[in-house]
Amino acid sequence: MGRNTRKRRTPLATKAIAASAALALGGGGLIWANYYASAHETNAQNNTTKAAAAQVATITCPDVGQQLTNVPNAAKSNVDRELATLDKQVTEAYARLASTRQAQANDTGFVQNAILGPLKDKRTAVIGRIKIDFKRVGATAPSSLDALAACTGTTADQAQTTAGGQQQGGQQQGGQQQGGQQQGGQQQGGQNNGQQQGNGGQAGNGPSAADFVDITKVQPNVPAKPRRTGNASNGTFTTRCGVNANKNHNTDNVIVAPGVANGAHHLHDYVGNQKVNAFSDNNTFLQGGTSCQNKNDLSSYYWPVVRVQDGTQDFDQNNDGGGKEGNVGRILVPQQAQIKYVGSPTGKVVAMPQFLRIITGDAKTTTNGLANANAHWSCTGFENKVQLTTQYPICPQGSKVVRTFAFQSCWDGQNIDSANHRTHVAFADANGNCQNGFKAIPQLTMRLVYSVPRPVVQNGQVKNAYAVDGFPEQLHKPATDHDDFISVTNGGLANKIANCVNTGQRCQ
Repeated sequence: MGRNTRKRRTPLATKAIAASAALALGGGGLIWANYYASAHETNAQNNTTKAAAAQVATITCPDVGQQLTNVPNAAKSNVDRELATLDKQVTEAYARLASTRQAQANDTGFVQNAILGPLKDKRTAVIGRIKIDFKRVGATAPSSLDALAACTGTTADQAQTTAGGQQQGGQQQGGQQQGGQQQGGQQQGGQNNGQQQGNGGQAGNGPSAADFVDITKVQPNVPAKPRRTGNASNGTFTTRCGVNANKNHNTDNVIVAPGVANGAHHLHDYVGNQKVNAFSDNNTFLQGGTSCQNKNDLSSYYWPVVRVQDGTQDFDQNNDGGGKEGNVGRILVPQQAQIKYVGSPTGKVVAMPQFLRIITGDAKTTTNGLANANAHWSCTGFENKVQLTTQYPICPQGSKVVRTFAFQSCWDGQNIDSANHRTHVAFADANGNCQNGFKAIPQLTMRLVYSVPRPVVQNGQVKNAYAVDGFPEQLHKPATDHDDFISVTNGGLANKIANCVNTGQRCQ
């Protein structure tokens, strides 16, 4: 996910994100090489010490998908596959960068000649095919695409500055520590018993110690809710779909990369509809069955799994999207998964259309910046006081980790999806109103509760870290958390949900 051009953050997300738009890199793939715990390395040949920060640690690639806000329907399937190819190329380049550290140290031109140059050639070919896809259906692709082929190398110090902010006095300032400890880290000795070498995580691609904060030391940051008017829709509809105890997983993404296996490059939990993969379509959804108690709810609710990096591995340690792409550790099953539809504080809602797709959050915030971030991390007992976007909470004894999502609640009234999977839906403004002719729909909210071993941060390292699955180059940052939804109902359920919300009932 993460091909975004337009989104209005909720007031909660706005408050939780302290980083400015200046942090954005302009989109694309950020690639972080594996580094040792030390900020310096010794060259045995000449006994000199070289600063690791001076070496190329990241590669920044412009996000082609962000430029494609209008794609002709006849070209959409081909363009989606080409955009998925760009994601795959970034993943492959990351693996190349991470596995050639010694070659980079011996040859200052290695990254440009062996990684950046070939990557540009591959991206140029894909962009050319996208332009052809447009031309075949009588359309013209944006003229800016050609300029998006080249990627640039970035040092570790530069990456620390651009990929996040600084933790100051318990307040979030973008979520990433700027200091000598942040050098990526490299896994040594296999499992390493859950102890990260440096700040690089069990697989060498995060999370870092700076991605965690003791929630008891964070100042309250949750704003007041918009004032309700007399016409507010005060009801709720709760659907009970389980916690994915049956382990319905895959690494596909049928919304962003339909027809592409492993299009997400990370593992998803699925509840609700039970037949969702890259090759599913609307007819498949209608035949998919459901984990929900209400058998008319065939909607698909899916999110990236959370893992504990305690030195163990899970079933997918040798699989694409799993250990082969830096998503390692023990998968946690949520203890609770609450799915609830709520109303608008300023008016009535219309029913969701059949097969509406919504993505909330951005799986690529490490490279795209925080404009579309909508991650909310907290702890039981703190949810009404503290919500974090750019850091994972360390909860006190007896408290559990909570992930919450509040989806876009305004719909354009016409489309069930859009080229960038964003512009057909939007967030209400700070007062709770839909803008630009959009209509209020029941707002999907989700609350996932986890029992997580308490991480320990000491001397710039974190033991027993937990992290959300993600694209390997995104460093398992908390801001990359996201959630996906496809509305599929039978028996008039969509209208029932809207009616319950509009009439102030509490339904399930």
